[in-house]
Amino acid sequence: MAAILGFALVGYWLGGKYGDQLLGTAIGAVLGIVGGMYNLIRLSLAASRRAQATRENSDQ
Repeated sequence: MAAILGFALVGYWLGGKYGDQLLGTAIGAVLGIVGGMYNLIRLSLAASRRAQATRENSDQ
């Protein structure tokens, strides 16, 4: 959530600087969503790998 807000604010600021705040905000929000989803997937895969390793170690 913080990534979306942060990128949207940066986009808003850049959009105001270059004359199109709506487009800047939209691009910033999309970048924040993509970044947040990437981070969520990366953390989920890491947790899944740790759980799998724990199961394999407890089976031995």
